[in-house]
Amino acid sequence: MGRNKLERFEDITAFENVLEYTDFRETEVPVPRGRWNSDIFEKEQPIVLELACGKGEYSLALSEEYPGKNIIGVDIKGARIWKGAREALQSNRGNVRFLRIYIDHLDEYFAPGEVEDLWITFPDPYPRGSDRNKRLTSPKFLNIYQNILQRDGSIRLKTDSDQLFSYTRRVIEKTGCRILERVENIYEERPGDPLLTQKTYFERKHLKKGKTISYLRFTLPGDPIL
Repeated sequence: MGRNKLERFEDITAFENVLEYTDFRETEVPVPRGRWNSDIFEKEQPIVLELACGKGEYSLALSEEYPGKNIIGVDIKGARIWKGAREALQSNRGNVRFLRIYIDHLDEYFAPGEVEDLWITFPDPYPRGSDRNKRLTSPKFLNIYQNILQRDGSIRLKTDSDQLFSYTRRVIEKTGCRILERVENIYEERPGDPLLTQKTYFERKHLKKGKTISYLRFTLPGDPIL
């Protein structure tokens, strides 16, 4: 690991807007499950998550677009979270926090119905069939989201992967989810949308390669997903 990464890991341990719960932390450290609004944020507001938030660009954009919501960027890679967390501190963003955990343990950190909305921006598509359960829109993860989302909450996927986009549509159909919005090409169909056209570090790289950026918003069924 390079010196720069080590320094960033050291920095975020002192950032007041970053919560870390990894294998390297003491298990006795209490988690804010069910207490995010009362103990962590400055105001009690609806909670929105961004999963696989990377450098935090989208989390910051969401916090600016929705000042009446509390935003939490979630990722395991601390060196990436560092950038968004530092910018949030420097700009005094009181409605954004970062959570460093493994996403498949998400329901250990949020209570049922504690989350209003969930964004998944440019996740690893895991193109090999043997890795399908690692995809953040697989039934395995939808079950986890079902444990924390409000009944009328939605999941939003933004991706450059045609394979992941098609896979997610098939999962939605098979599991009884309902599509609320489907945009095949954001920059052709929604060029004036300030939020959907917010570009992350990875999105800029994808666009330079001529890739199409797609978007889905969908809800989960009321019954458990099998």
